[in-house]
Parts: sequence; C-alpha cells; structure tokens
Amino acid sequence: MQQTRLVSLIETLLNTVIGFGVSFIGWPVAAALTGITYSDGQHWGVVAFFTVLSVARGYAIRRFFNKGLHSAAVRLAKRLGV
Repeated sequence: MQQTRLVSLIETLLNTVIGFGVSFIGWPVAAALTGITYSDGQHWGVVAFFTVLSVARGYAIRRFFNKGLHSAAVRLAKRLGV
C-alpha cells in the first residue's frame, strides 16, 4: 500500500519534532564539551534552520522511496502475472 503525501508529511514532521527536541537539548552539551559559546538567539536560530532542512530532507526521501518501492512492486506483480 502506498503512503499518501499527507501521511508522509505528518510522519516527517513528527520525526522532526522529536529530532528538534534531541538537538535542542543536545547542542548545549556538545557546545560545552567543545568550548563553543553561543547566545540563546543563536541556539534557537541554528536549531530552527536545521529543523526546516530536516523536514524537507525527510519528506523528499520518504516520497522517493515510497514511489520507488511502489514502482518496484508493480513491476514485480506484472512479471508474476498478478
């Protein structure tokens, strides 16, 4: 069964929200370990920027594989005469 675009977007957004939380909490730890200093505004800006990129990347990859897997299943079914 093929996943709809809306379901792909919802799945990607949920995955990204979780990733946002992990990044938001993890960045201060990584910065402290490496000695990087930053302001609160920079923290929010960097995490938001990469979150937008993550949504676009995740959605594109999901749609690419969804279409590719669906196409492969259709080809296989034709070969099998189903």
